[in-house]
Order: sequence, then structure tokens, then C-alpha cells
Amino acid sequence: MLIDAHCHIWRIGENDHEWPTPDLATIYRDFDLKDLMKVSDSSGLSGVVLVQSQPGERDTEWLLATAAADSLALGVVGWTDLAAPDAPTRIAALARNPLLKGLRPMLQDLPGDWILDPALEPAIAAMIAADLAFDALIKPRHLPHILTLVQRWPDLRLVVDHGAKPRIGEGLLDPWRDQIAALAERPGIHCKLSGLLTEAGGTPTVEIVAPYAKHLLEVFGPERLMWGSDWPVLTLSADYASWRAMCEAWVAPEDRAAVFGQTAQRFYRL
Repeated sequence: MLIDAHCHIWRIGENDHEWPTPDLATIYRDFDLKDLMKVSDSSGLSGVVLVQSQPGERDTEWLLATAAADSLALGVVGWTDLAAPDAPTRIAALARNPLLKGLRPMLQDLPGDWILDPALEPAIAAMIAADLAFDALIKPRHLPHILTLVQRWPDLRLVVDHGAKPRIGEGLLDPWRDQIAALAERPGIHCKLSGLLTEAGGTPTVEIVAPYAKHLLEVFGPERLMWGSDWPVLTLSADYASWRAMCEAWVAPEDRAAVFGQTAQRFYRL
């Protein structure tokens, strides 16, 4: 079994599209699940989690419709405005679709402490009530605030996307190394082994990325770490097979079943 816990599809100019922009020529085109199957046809892919790429509800609605029509998509991590007055009502309505597994508020471009605003508490409570996962798209500066968040909301099922995007291209392990370890001490917190090559800048080599990947494996362990391709963003740095092979080399053979499928299956209720 191989489950890709993090991939995207989009249509340029549709479904609240804002990104990618034309300057990213490699990925500035439509991508769908047929494209994914072409690049992963030798991997034995069992299923994928479709993750929102646009801060708009039309994107979420389209992902849910796509997942309903294609059995490769096991679930969707969508988006809704957590700060909206009607957020709890909207979250409850979205959660009635069994294919919706979580929400992702795209914190990476927001102030570090935005998620701690008391105005968001009704939305977070609604996510917990609906048993929805929280995908934390964050950067290292957000880590202390995410730790505060999960201390306040111990029942929130949270997964850190892309290892919190460490500053690999700058060769900076600290303070990310200790901060992600502190977050990993919370037993319910999960993490994705994804997106690291994109953070490695112009030289995304195995040697440069390895210390970060191995640290995630050490602090989260195979039962709380799940593999994701971050395709098609991945294509800015490598191809699908290369990223998978790189990660397989880091993960012990006895841990691969968990990292490459079972952890995502359990966390997302797939």
C-alpha cells in the first residue's frame, strides 16, 4: 500500500485560482489526477489525499467533486474562512461530506500568532466537534504559536505540512530543530515528510535535505510521520519517483509500511 498524503490539483483561472502565478512556468498549467497517474504509474500508488491550494471555497467544492468521481482520491483537505462569523456553520456543512477529512487555513503567509486569535475559537471548536484534521501549513516562525494552539486544544488532530518548511536552502537547522522537537512531544501531533526539496533552494540534493528528514523521523517516529509528494509543486525540484526513492532510503524497511501508508490512513480516517 502506498498513500500519498499530500498532493494538489488545480485549473488555472478557475475555482478561486490565485496560485501558481505565471512566473512559475513549470507548474503554471492545469494539473489533474490523470497527470498524477502518469508520473506515478510505476509506484503502485493506492490512493491520495487532495489538499487545497487556493484560499477559496470553490476550490474545496471542486476537490470534493473530483474525489467523488475518482476512487484514487481517498479524501480532501479543504479550506474555509476560519475567521468568518458563520465559520462553525460552514464547517459543519462541509463535514457532512464524508470525503472531507480536514481543513487547511494556509497559515504560512499570515502573522505567526494569527491562529491564536480568540475570534477563531468557535471555528476550531467546530473542527474538533466534526472530527476534522487541521493541516498546519506553516513556517518555522509559527512553531511556538502552534505549540500554544495544541496546548489549548488537546483534542485537535493536527498535522504539520512539509516539516514546517525549515530553511534548508540557508543551511539553518536551528532553532527549527528544537522547536519541531518540542511540538513532537505532544503525542497527538503528526507531521508530513513532504515539501523539503522545495525548501532546499537551487541545490536540492540528498545530502542537504537528509539532516532535516532524519530529524523528523527521529522526533515523530513512523507512527506519526506520513509521506507526501507535494506534487506538482515537487516538479520544481525533482520528479515523483526520485522523491519517493530518496525518502525510502531514509526510512528503515520495517517502518516503511507506516510512513508510506498506514499513518496517513489512520490519521485521516481513510
